[in-house]
Amino acid sequence: MEQQGDSLRHHCGVVGVHSANPDNIPEKLFYGLFALQHRGQESAGICYRKEIPEDGTGRFVTYKDLGMVSTVLSRYLEKPHPSTLGIGHVRYSTRGGNRLENAQPLAASCNKGSAAIAHNGNISNASALNARLSMDGSIFQSTSDTELILHMIARSRQPDFKSALIETLGELEGAFSMVMLHEDQLIAIRDPWGFRPLYIGFSDTITAVASETCALDMLKIRDFREVKPGEILYIDSSGVKSETFAPGTEPKRCVFELIYFARPDSLVFEESVHLTRKAMGAALAMDESAEADLVMPVPDSGNSAALGYAEQSGLPFEQGLTRNHYAGRSFILPTTSQRELAVRMKLHPVREVVRGKRIILVDDSLVRGTTSRILISLMREAGAKEVHLRLSAPEIKFPCYYGIDIPTRKELISNSLSPDGIAAHIGADSVKFLKIPRLMECLKDGEGYCYACFTGNYPVQPREV
Repeated sequence: MEQQGDSLRHHCGVVGVHSANPDNIPEKLFYGLFALQHRGQESAGICYRKEIPEDGTGRFVTYKDLGMVSTVLSRYLEKPHPSTLGIGHVRYSTRGGNRLENAQPLAASCNKGSAAIAHNGNISNASALNARLSMDGSIFQSTSDTELILHMIARSRQPDFKSALIETLGELEGAFSMVMLHEDQLIAIRDPWGFRPLYIGFSDTITAVASETCALDMLKIRDFREVKPGEILYIDSSGVKSETFAPGTEPKRCVFELIYFARPDSLVFEESVHLTRKAMGAALAMDESAEADLVMPVPDSGNSAALGYAEQSGLPFEQGLTRNHYAGRSFILPTTSQRELAVRMKLHPVREVVRGKRIILVDDSLVRGTTSRILISLMREAGAKEVHLRLSAPEIKFPCYYGIDIPTRKELISNSLSPDGIAAHIGADSVKFLKIPRLMECLKDGEGYCYACFTGNYPVQPREV
């Protein structure tokens, strides 16, 4: 639930397109990024190869700005921009502030040629790499960890771009699902642990890469597969070449992609997001049921889990909260009255559904508890007899270093209060969380996921704790 910094913030989304024939690549990037808007709302940008017919060459054109895809990139819907390849990015800043210089893609020309990059994730050893590069004389134009990658490629002693890229990837720790341009080639890269999703799809003339399959659907691409953890794909006019740069690493996919981040109509990690969330809701109902009259989601993040909970429990499912999709983004506000007004602007109870009822209220997760407290108050005001909050994620107790903006341990409510204490704090009749073993049962490969934000057991030990 995206309210007042009381939720996990999205990371980023990436798209890459290669066409066998000149096509309107910026338009395709626009629609792919539009489908991924939920993954980042701070900035949007594209970089594409502008063809120069006179000599058969091309140059990279980059356009990006702060704002949503429809605002920043709609100019590329006005007329064709012939191209054969390009990449795009939507951003929420997990490292580096919301400033224009941190917007992606980042493009540069160096001794290895012209290159551009768009990155989803967090480089967990970024501070150490930044310090080393700075000592060697690198001058940074942004505070984004993505820029490090271009610097490392440029400063590599390897003789060519590909060798420099492989060397650089070997030094990176953490999460990096990336798309790159180098000269006339599109490159897709996924880190050895597979923290973030990445898919490649094919049509008759188009090869596309995207964070989620919903972006490929937008491009009418039905033939796709997951980019494997530790895989690099080189895509050009001769086809697609695959290479593994880190064999033998055990995948640790981010489970919050399935709990919250990804769109319900997407496939990520070879799992249906909607069906997995339904399974989580059903699992929650098996262990954490309550005497109630109806099940209600917090829209939109709780919709699928609430359906699963209702089916498992046999209770009626009701849309007792309406969401105003035109309220815009909410920011952390200083006073309780301002925060309450911001919640009211986005979510409001349907009194006729709520009044006099014992309600199971289903949401994806609980971070600080401030928004839930306001929401429970609104439900009481609308006449709810009882409100039992159910979360389709376990208790979040640790920060993430792989691309999710989780607050410090001190700010996480589950570190200071038990579920009963949280219920008293937010005014609910009860609060229950999905247990980790139950969550694992909902997944095809429960051992292949990262649960560090629940357990503190990090697959890649962060250096910047």
